[in-house]
Amino acid sequence: MAGGGQDRTDADWMDAAAAIAARGRPLSRPNPAVGAILVRDGKVVGRGWTQAGGRPHAEAVALAQAGDAARGATLYVTLEPCAHRSERGPACAALVARGGPARVVVGCGDPDPRTAGEGIAMMRAGGIAVEMIASAAAERSLAGYLMRARLGRPHVTLKLATSLDGRIALADGSSQWITGPQARAHGHMERARVDAILVGRGTLRADEPRLDVRLPGLEARSPARWVLTHGAAPDGWNAVAEFAAPGVFGDAQTLMVEGGAGAAAAFLAADMVDRLLFYRAPVIVGDGLPCVGDIGLGSLAEAHGRWRLSERALLGSDTLDVYERAR
Repeated sequence: MAGGGQDRTDADWMDAAAAIAARGRPLSRPNPAVGAILVRDGKVVGRGWTQAGGRPHAEAVALAQAGDAARGATLYVTLEPCAHRSERGPACAALVARGGPARVVVGCGDPDPRTAGEGIAMMRAGGIAVEMIASAAAERSLAGYLMRARLGRPHVTLKLATSLDGRIALADGSSQWITGPQARAHGHMERARVDAILVGRGTLRADEPRLDVRLPGLEARSPARWVLTHGAAPDGWNAVAEFAAPGVFGDAQTLMVEGGAGAAAAFLAADMVDRLLFYRAPVIVGDGLPCVGDIGLGSLAEAHGRWRLSERALLGSDTLDVYERAR
């Protein structure tokens, strides 16, 4: 059995590291939210995730917690430890080499050209056995960082809250509330996990949404607010029109599009939706407003094969389906 645990594999430990990495989102920005676990004789001796503002890094936290117990242990880390020293601290690959684990298992290579293989080389030069494994969990946990590094844009989640027949409001625009309190609370938790949130100008004008996080203890995690418009934005909001241009969302790694039908259609038509949160209430509206406008499909065949269901949950009387972009 690889990885030192009596019952757990390398993949199991990497899944655990990816799970704790989520604790750093989105506070680790502009750095990625990384998770690290040190295992010795089948027991966890240290764990860490990237702290607020990006420092200290996950590896540094785990090594400090483990102390001398890190020597001879196996380190599981979701992202290749950085190879460059900055004014904020030493390279994590050098810290790991000094910490003395016998083995390091990496879930995802770092596309940052300052590291990109150099972190692994630095650790190997320090006498550590380093292995890369193909970890879907690690990649998912780093989706925002990887998307920004590769394409210059955030990882985009589209949230849809609809009736069974796909309506977001009555014909007169009345929309509060289609889903129940449990679904709304889940939506607020999703807001707390993203850097930025966007609505269209029609939704801003009609609903005057706050787009904050209204969960006890998580109010400080309210995301930056964006509106899709060619005009000016109100105080406290950011305006964007050409949203597909690289870098327009700054250092945001994750973005949630929350309404309305025009904004949803714009991002879908631009092929810039990576994940769908589809909340459905057990009601039928009939003649109402659709959740998505025209996305420019020329035939029904073009609609197939784009999404795969990754999760389904019952939230009170509502249903949540989570879809990921098909690869």
